[in-house]
Amino acid sequence: MARDYYGILGVQRNAGADEIKRAYRKLARELHPDVNPDEEAQHKFKEVTAAYEVLSDPQKRKIVDMGGDPLDNGGGGAGGMRDPFAGFGLGDIMDAFFGAAGGASTRGPRSRVQPGADALIRMRLTLEECLTGVSRELTVDTAILCELCRGSGCAEGTSPEVCETCGGRGEIQAVQRSFLGQVVTARPCPVCRGLGEVIPDPCRQCAGDGRVRSRRTIVAKVPPGVADGMRVRLSGQGEVGPGGGPAGDLYVEVEEQPHSTFERSGADLHCTLRVPMTTAALGAVLPLETLDGVEELELEPGTQHGMELVMSGRGMPKLRQSGRVDGRGDLHVHVDVEVPTRLDARQQELLRELATLRGEDEGGLATTNGKGGGFFSRMRSHRTR
Repeated sequence: MARDYYGILGVQRNAGADEIKRAYRKLARELHPDVNPDEEAQHKFKEVTAAYEVLSDPQKRKIVDMGGDPLDNGGGGAGGMRDPFAGFGLGDIMDAFFGAAGGASTRGPRSRVQPGADALIRMRLTLEECLTGVSRELTVDTAILCELCRGSGCAEGTSPEVCETCGGRGEIQAVQRSFLGQVVTARPCPVCRGLGEVIPDPCRQCAGDGRVRSRRTIVAKVPPGVADGMRVRLSGQGEVGPGGGPAGDLYVEVEEQPHSTFERSGADLHCTLRVPMTTAALGAVLPLETLDGVEELELEPGTQHGMELVMSGRGMPKLRQSGRVDGRGDLHVHVDVEVPTRLDARQQELLRELATLRGEDEGGLATTNGKGGGFFSRMRSHRTR
């Protein structure tokens, strides 16, 4: 079954060349491997590119409209017989048998004006900048429109001329023999590179390309909530295409720098709060440095090591795919109770007194299982059974 090239690009069968080009450009920007590394997206990108190549070629599009598939060349014949059309596209074969008189091609030259490529630049941001968003000036080195020739590629007062080698067709033909007779094939003209015209007097600034490389400064606005690896698209700020074609997009990729206090997990933040064991036992209200400033954190008496306290709404902005912020995440505070490693004589005396008062001396510990014996007593009893 022939592929639905119109459906792949999402256009009607009566779509014009400009509409097909716009549809392809939109899909290519979404599915390009530099933008979307997903395997399925890469497969779709190949399909979209193939569909555009077919529908932008009048002859191949005619084959599609007749119910055929110009990219379906078939395999080898039975018994290893060589395919008589091997090496020829279906468009070449149709030209040979059903083309204009003399086997002349109807493809025509390709346009000198081509869309520009996308560009990528990286921006290092702190966690605080990812929280609030930032507008920053960036210096980029890309191709821009040649101001001298305005994209024509010609010196002032001159214009392109028809290529004498191909006669303006953009391709040259060759005749090859097969058991079916003569087969006429076509390939891009090596002189004009398939354009059908040459520039006898190129612009001295761009050498006929219609664009020049230039370093320029642009302002990139990064929204709140961006994270490491995210990309912000600046439409039309990429490379200008050959012949002064429309510029591609510039993608700004975020490189989030590690923070000395907070660790990020999506929209949530995590940090560790170290407190003395006396503070954990008695409880306290402690000042805590957050991204919004110093705030008070209440520790309940008897706070245990490893406890997690949650401060709602003190995390990072939740950035949706639409680019809008929908609330903020939470700040998770992990309590680390510090046990002193060195005690002077007075401190040891006080701790022993506290242990006695709480029944936590050695004798008390041995009988705290509530079953008439300590842990080691139960171990001895188990071994003697």
